[in-house]
Amino acid sequence: MAVRKIDERERRARLAVRHGLHPAHRLADVLATTRAMTALHATEAPSVYLSVQARTIDVTPADIDHALYVERSVVKQLAMRRTLFVFPRDLLAATLGSASARVAIEQRRLITRDVEQHGVADDGAAWLASATAAIQRRLSGSEPLSARQLREEVPELTGTVAVNPDKKYGGTFPIAPRVLTMMGAEGVVTRGPNAGNWWTARLTWTLMDEWLGGHVTPLSPEEGYAELVRRWLRTFGPGTLDDIQWWLGSTKNAARAALAAVDAVPVELAGGATGWLLPDDVEPVAEVGPWAALLPTLDPTTMGWRSRDFYLDPAHTRLLFDSNGNGGNTAWWDGRIVGTWVQDDAAAVQVILLPGVGQFVGKMGRAALDAEAGRLTRWLDGVRITNVYKSQLMTGRSLP
Repeated sequence: MAVRKIDERERRARLAVRHGLHPAHRLADVLATTRAMTALHATEAPSVYLSVQARTIDVTPADIDHALYVERSVVKQLAMRRTLFVFPRDLLAATLGSASARVAIEQRRLITRDVEQHGVADDGAAWLASATAAIQRRLSGSEPLSARQLREEVPELTGTVAVNPDKKYGGTFPIAPRVLTMMGAEGVVTRGPNAGNWWTARLTWTLMDEWLGGHVTPLSPEEGYAELVRRWLRTFGPGTLDDIQWWLGSTKNAARAALAAVDAVPVELAGGATGWLLPDDVEPVAEVGPWAALLPTLDPTTMGWRSRDFYLDPAHTRLLFDSNGNGGNTAWWDGRIVGTWVQDDAAAVQVILLPGVGQFVGKMGRAALDAEAGRLTRWLDGVRITNVYKSQLMTGRSLP
């Protein structure tokens, strides 16, 4: 039986405070932001920086670089749904033992298969064992290297495979990056310093043990998933079983077992769905005043739930998300997504509202959104962000 009913207004209030989006609840620094959000999406390099910017006051790109590459208090790691995230360092053991391990096992299977099918070697498992050992030898005691450098310097990585040859985006590609991706999911290697500017992605690779100054021992899958769900509930709760399974990229049984392991308690959500909270987090949360935020592509708030009706009109989903569920830049007012943001030719941030939201936003909301656009423009200081995942609204396409 549900402990109590939590309406959409309370869910939006929780989001505003816990995600550091309300001006009165900004977060202190990079690590505090990453912990508050459980993890930051890092598929697009600028998103990590912009997610932090939206939730802090005085944090600069140099501060974020320092946390990632000098302090190493936050670490890039491939995990849920084969997606790259930035995690707090203390969450790596749980992640490596659960979500990352699930990805690594599947990638090992696919690479072994493709090595044999595409004639790279007759024994895919033996080839992969030789290649991974050679990479570890080359990186041991070395400065971080790019995938191209490793491919050129490690003969055991030689090989190409054809991917989707009948598609316009298909072709023949080196297999080395896939091996590094698998080793990264296993926690053998990790992404080192970015060889380019903060708004671009030029990966380098290094041994994780050397990067972190010691070995991270993965938790068991059960323990790992339980800790991830504990953190998720603190950040995103209440959420449904489907929300949690989708975010984890796990089986439903794994998500259900994790909920049981953390003694999650049920609550009733709008429409009668069952949501879950941690047992020490069931007290009502007071409403907060209206707030505005501009969030980047794949921001963890936008991507935190599978069911988004409490903060997004379903009719607008296809304007803001692609067919694979990747969310573009978003503009928020008072707990709801009301549009997107882009940059003009002078790199100034401009807010574009969704159709039909003008009355809800009103003059106060428009002024607050414009103020956030000015704040972000000053922070970017002339840098133009290039997005891989652009929504229809970002590109000027809209509903007919």
